[in-house]
Amino acid sequence: MKKYTYTEKKDTRSGFGAGLHEAGKKNDQVVALCADLIGSLKMDAFKKDFPERFFQTGIAEANMIGMAAGLTIGGKIPFTGTFANFSTGRVYDQIRQSVAYSNKNVKICASHAGLTLGEDGATHQILEDIGLMKMLPGMTVINPCDFNQTKAATIAIAEYEGPVYLRFGRPAVPIFTDPDQKFEIGKAWMVNEGSDVSIIATGHMVWEAILAGERLEEMGIDAEIINIHTIKPLDEEAILKSVGKTGCVVTAEEHNRLGGLGDSVAQVLSKHLPTPQEYVAVNDSFGESGTPAQLMKKYGLDAESIVNAVKKVMERKK
Repeated sequence: MKKYTYTEKKDTRSGFGAGLHEAGKKNDQVVALCADLIGSLKMDAFKKDFPERFFQTGIAEANMIGMAAGLTIGGKIPFTGTFANFSTGRVYDQIRQSVAYSNKNVKICASHAGLTLGEDGATHQILEDIGLMKMLPGMTVINPCDFNQTKAATIAIAEYEGPVYLRFGRPAVPIFTDPDQKFEIGKAWMVNEGSDVSIIATGHMVWEAILAGERLEEMGIDAEIINIHTIKPLDEEAILKSVGKTGCVVTAEEHNRLGGLGDSVAQVLSKHLPTPQEYVAVNDSFGESGTPAQLMKKYGLDAESIVNAVKKVMERKK
């Protein structure tokens, strides 16, 4: 098992803020819109240095999406920022009609996704957003794993032509990827090569998959771990190559088990390579109030849950 260490924990939303500021320095066509959550979305630096390119829309998310779509007509590259629940569920009609259907170059950037929003509770913890967004024709869906990868992804989508949904989170998580990495949209990252089971993870669950891999190694199980940061377009080649070698797979995501990464992987496998698969995801329920750590444990989104899923799927493989 390849060893990953970290010296610092930081929230992925701060990676977005740093990436947005960098993208703004590189390209004066980059503009930012925020629905009254500048601090939470870490958009302060962009607003300070590029005030003429920053738009505070207030708590009017649908209007923000409409404004962003309109700005693209003049050649601007708009980044919208609010919580994931408000970035998708609240404004789905506007995204579908004004952004996706029209193929506008809008970057929908969503913080506080999943259960790790924590104490704000079920009404703010969206677990359906990946499914909502990946179903829209032409929409690219990205869910990076740490500060560095989120920063790199933010810079990369500024250079990509087309609508994008970028999902990130609130809690401080280990920084374990390269600070100077090149982010390739649609290209999976091989975290660890193995031969016994494929663990395909996204977002915050990538670090949990690494911890699970270390425990599995102690049990004599050689896990291949893949970071799927781009859920759409999906790196089908990487998935099929891995699962073709290991013969079984566990998918891990901070999302409803219905409609997320696991379902995308299952579609690929059912078509090309039917394989035993286990899901580590929220089992078709809403969340509740609690600390991020408490919620991840209760809803089975931790390293222990991945280890248990691996045991189960390997029995099925036999």
